[in-house]
Amino acid sequence: MQTHEIRRRFLDHFVRAGHTEVPTASLILADPNLLFVNAGMVPFVPYFLGQQTPPYATATSVQKCVRTLDIENVGITTRHNTFFQMAGNFSFGDYFKREAITLAWTLLTDSVEDGGYGFDPERLWVTVYLDDDETERMWLEMGVPADRIQRRGMADNYWSMGIPGPCGPCSEIYFDRGPEYGVEGGPEADEDRYIEIWNLVFMQNERGAGTSKDNFEILGPLPKQNIDTGMGVERVAFLLQGVDNVYETDLMRPIINKAEELTGRSYGVEHTDDVRFRVIADHARTAAMLIADGVNPGNDGRGYVLRRLLRRIVRSARLLGAEKPVMAELIKVVTDLMAPSYPELATDFARIETVSVGEEMAFLKTLNTGETLFDNAATAVKSKGGKQITGSDAFALHDTFGFPIDLTLEMAAEAGLSVDEEGFRSLMAEQRKRAKDDAQARKHAHADLTVYKELVDRGATEFTGFDELTSEANVLALIADGVRVPVATAGRDIEVILDRSPMYAESGGQIADRGTITANGLKLQVNDVQKIAKKVWVHKATVEAGQITEGDVVVAQADPAWRRGATQGHSGTHMVHAALRQILGPNAVQAGSLNKPGYLRFDFNWQGALSEQQKADIEVVSNDAVGADFPVNTFVTDLPKAKEMGAMALFGENYGDEVRVVEIGGPFSMELCGGTHVEHSSQIGPITLLGESSVGSGVRRVEAFVGLDSYKYLAKERALLAGVASSLKVPSDEVPARVEQLVERLKVAEKELERTKIAAVLSSAGTFADQAERVGAVRLVAAAAPEGVSAGDLRTLATDIRGRLGSEPAVVVLLGNVDGKAPFVVTVNKAAQDLGFKSGDLVAAFGPSIAGRGGGKPEMAQGAGSDPSGIPAGLTAVRARVAELAG
Repeated sequence: MQTHEIRRRFLDHFVRAGHTEVPTASLILADPNLLFVNAGMVPFVPYFLGQQTPPYATATSVQKCVRTLDIENVGITTRHNTFFQMAGNFSFGDYFKREAITLAWTLLTDSVEDGGYGFDPERLWVTVYLDDDETERMWLEMGVPADRIQRRGMADNYWSMGIPGPCGPCSEIYFDRGPEYGVEGGPEADEDRYIEIWNLVFMQNERGAGTSKDNFEILGPLPKQNIDTGMGVERVAFLLQGVDNVYETDLMRPIINKAEELTGRSYGVEHTDDVRFRVIADHARTAAMLIADGVNPGNDGRGYVLRRLLRRIVRSARLLGAEKPVMAELIKVVTDLMAPSYPELATDFARIETVSVGEEMAFLKTLNTGETLFDNAATAVKSKGGKQITGSDAFALHDTFGFPIDLTLEMAAEAGLSVDEEGFRSLMAEQRKRAKDDAQARKHAHADLTVYKELVDRGATEFTGFDELTSEANVLALIADGVRVPVATAGRDIEVILDRSPMYAESGGQIADRGTITANGLKLQVNDVQKIAKKVWVHKATVEAGQITEGDVVVAQADPAWRRGATQGHSGTHMVHAALRQILGPNAVQAGSLNKPGYLRFDFNWQGALSEQQKADIEVVSNDAVGADFPVNTFVTDLPKAKEMGAMALFGENYGDEVRVVEIGGPFSMELCGGTHVEHSSQIGPITLLGESSVGSGVRRVEAFVGLDSYKYLAKERALLAGVASSLKVPSDEVPARVEQLVERLKVAEKELERTKIAAVLSSAGTFADQAERVGAVRLVAAAAPEGVSAGDLRTLATDIRGRLGSEPAVVVLLGNVDGKAPFVVTVNKAAQDLGFKSGDLVAAFGPSIAGRGGGKPEMAQGAGSDPSGIPAGLTAVRARVAELAG
């Protein structure tokens, strides 16, 4: 049975049983505890916590999930996947244990012809919590014999989210793969032979804080008993398809086949190669799903996880023998495999491919840099007679430059060296511990939003701001410090919930309106408006005069000037987005935005900086659209129809069944958007691009002023230009040419000055050579260089001095003093090297005196110290070392 069919049968089974089918949520949700959705129940957390009333009593979904805590273990065994699909059924105070058990058992054991999976019930085992007699009795009634029911403790059969909140005992269903996969004895004896396929969680209690999976206090029962189950789609797939593991299934093995084709190696021949093939298959799928949901490679958070995944693919392919880039081919295979269930992969294929290939090319350059750094480290080890790359060097290559340890080991072997793997892994373990501790420190109980639950259940705030800026409203609630209060007086900060409001609540990149709430003798200044559960407007305000009471009738007004600027900024963002796509092509799609009165910031997916011409063209196209006075039309339609019309959607955003479309100039710009906008494009006013920059791998950012702020900016620039023209005594249009002339003259003067300085430095070479000391058979120049001599000039001077000392053994040590640093150069001629002198050894003699370090070859070493005050002591130390070696 194919994986897509397994998904479909699961959903159909529960829909027939009266459940509402809920589409998968994005992998990215606004939860401070999670980088990614990592369990099927995550989108339903507000319902389980009692913060919101679910719109259905029962639900079913197949949720896409990503877990990356143990990313290094992927591929080593066949049990770990970073991306997986979790099929689940949920009850919010409706049915409980008996129904959950019956529904799971019938789907698993019903025949394929009857819509089930056709598992042999004789090969199914179940586990229950230690004292859960009720659940054991129900399984016995289902026909499961007592010898295939096992009781387990809290660590295995008591579920919670790892933080204070809902919890409860669970019952897990296992499939026995047979004696060829392990020992007899059920899940307690061998979880490789007995594979868990379904977990039924009976959410009935609330837990307190704790330190582990089995160390927390049970505070008491929940108001309602809930059901949360999770069936691993991939695990069921490999069992029903008769293969050994998930990597052999219909959605994974074709990726391995492609990797075999790209690398020339075969899967199933050698374990080390198999690990790398599995890494490629797993990570390629996960990377495609993350990019589709709007994640881009970066140096922290979600972006860093994606970057690691992509780089592990490239590294694994390279170690398997791939000589050319691989990501384009792999992403195509993933898309073909997964698009039947996730059509956005096909729709957005060009962008997903661009992002993944761009990161691959960047990493290949990093690998080249890493190889150079490795060569330097290997040379330094060999110059000292060593045989091992230190763990700290290997860690620095891995952590700072992204250079994989596997490649370090391979290259070290080729160079006849080993690597201190124990030291490397110790440093890696320390880093992982720091990351884990940091994640645990950030993990906390979900914010208590129960104070808003009644208001959320009451219904959405009526937003009147599309049609008016002033509305009469009723005060539904006042909240201070998380507690409802009946009244608030002057000077108090308060949250006000109204039944209707003209003020825009922050969302979609547009910051909230400012405004006032007034009545007889009452005035509140509204400084922010936020949404709770995407439906209730919370006005964060300060009472400036009078007293506000729950139940009052008030007048809410959005600041007209603020709103006018905000609409200009938001509509201007749409103009710039459309212009970007017109100039750069359809892959330049939105990755984030911020707009406020007079200003916009727009992030978009693109590889590489924009040229000056592209930026100029974007500005021209945007302002041409403003000048065209396009009408701005808004309408509400269903999501499929909006997409069919060509409306742009923000990747990773979860949209409802009905969406609002903002159309500016017909085909010029059409986007899904809930923000406020001008009525005609000419009302935006001039758009002036301020600049363009990088905000992460494959993501660029443009910023612009609009309207009056744009005019003020241009007026300031004009005044600045006029001032420069006046100083240069040329017309404004001749300023660029005149500045270019001055810059060229300055460059010529600087070069002449540099030549003069070098000549002055070199002129002192003879003096230093004449003052050389005789130490045994060696002529030694150990001196402080003239103050201000740069590191580059220091090297030139030392080389010249060495040349003047002739062919007899000579050592030159120069220490400088530049801007609080102590650059140095040590050079040893061939005759001195034959006597055993090496530049690096001499650096070790004086380095501690100046808090310095450096490196190089036996004939020359250079570097810098941070303590110039130690130069005299350093020179004394190096003279002593030379005397010791010469003696």
